[in-house]
Amino acid sequence: MLHLIHSFFIGNEGIKVGREFNELFDQWSHTYDDTVTGNDPEYEEVFTHYDVILSEVAKNASGTIVEFGVGTGNLTKKLLNRGLNVYGLEPSSEMRKIAKDKLPGVPIWDGDFLEFPNISVPIHTFVSTYAFHHLTDEEKGKAIKKYSQLLTADGRILFADTVFATEDEKKKMIEWAKRKGFNRLAKDIETEYYTTIPVLQTIFNQNDFSVEFKKLNRFVWLIDAKRQNC
Repeated sequence: MLHLIHSFFIGNEGIKVGREFNELFDQWSHTYDDTVTGNDPEYEEVFTHYDVILSEVAKNASGTIVEFGVGTGNLTKKLLNRGLNVYGLEPSSEMRKIAKDKLPGVPIWDGDFLEFPNISVPIHTFVSTYAFHHLTDEEKGKAIKKYSQLLTADGRILFADTVFATEDEKKKMIEWAKRKGFNRLAKDIETEYYTTIPVLQTIFNQNDFSVEFKKLNRFVWLIDAKRQNC
């Protein structure tokens, strides 16, 4: 069965594409919604304006949507409320269970930013919140290249995620977290693959996207990339 599943996935690159964090997310799944609503002081600023951030992504999405990192289905629900057709992808089995319980009948599959089932309809928008940093910068580049080939001519990518203006700003944020005693947050920033705006600007431009960045809280930026007709 495993070889059949692998052959069904697009882009088996032989890399982890963020799945090294699956165990963490399986464990986090049952308290995730508490965290994003501000009940964990260490992550309160990361998730400040959480509902507004999701709404910002949802209101700009259109057409047929592919959502990466569905989690517990919070963004998915907002997209569905707008009447959009959503295909959800989530590598954590425990997160998928919760999302499917919340949103019965919605297709939510095992998949990640680079490996996911073939979707045989035109894709107008790729969306994601709080997830793109699970990829290394090299993997991010491979992902954006893939999306440029899969999107419609006027397609769009809308990702909201923790991003830093510069590497120096990232270092300052780690130092701030340590001074506050937010050791889990500091470790997350140090060990996951949080990137910078210049790196993302280059990746998107190299793959024929124009891109804009809008700061939504102290940590999170909206990445709004539009495919350029070539």
